[in-house]
Amino acid sequence: MRLAESETPNGYASLTWRILIAEGDVDQADHLAHQLRRYGHKVQHVQTADAALRLARDADLIILDLELPDADGLEVCRSIRSVDSTPLIAAAVSENELDCVLSLRAGADDFLRKPYRIREIMARTDAIMRRVHPRPSGHIIKHGQLNINEVSREVHLDGQQIGVTRKEFDLLHALASRSGRVLGRDDLMREVWGNSWSRRTLDTHVSSLRSKLGSSDWIVTVRGIGFRLGQG
Repeated sequence: MRLAESETPNGYASLTWRILIAEGDVDQADHLAHQLRRYGHKVQHVQTADAALRLARDADLIILDLELPDADGLEVCRSIRSVDSTPLIAAAVSENELDCVLSLRAGADDFLRKPYRIREIMARTDAIMRRVHPRPSGHIIKHGQLNINEVSREVHLDGQQIGVTRKEFDLLHALASRSGRVLGRDDLMREVWGNSWSRRTLDTHVSSLRSKLGSSDWIVTVRGIGFRLGQG
């Protein structure tokens, strides 16, 4: 598994992935690439199987259209898998269960029905990456001078413990465990509060964390999307 563009001080990559989109429809690819870049990912688009095969090794994740103009998508999937273990999501305009089954048998890690839906793609991407790049238990997430202990649920900044509530810890942990990624408001609220949440609840906890951490720069608002962890 190749790490993303940068590593955190503990040696783990921030969750910013190099994603290769092999898609014959330029408009769909451009829209998907734009959305993925908004979430902080590095994206490259190719339109042919030949280009996909050449660039597969340089990607952390491949989204492969099974209907490329120059080759059968299942054969492309098999070819990539025969020489590399890069996580791969196959995609097609199909309601046929067989397409999904054949894709998985050809070596795909998952299957998407087009048109692309960014939240579904992000959820599937996170699930795949958690499997191929798990964090060890007892891990301490380090982000600059900010240390978050997943076992003791303690937060330290510049060596000093910061008192946080249970939900404040959950919110900060969600952001820190995906350092470098922008997390959508709805995704954060569902992860931290489950089915009982409101936008005001999220904003109140963000404001409280910023105050406790001593700077609004620790949690950066990304307009129209959500929040990401900053540098303080």
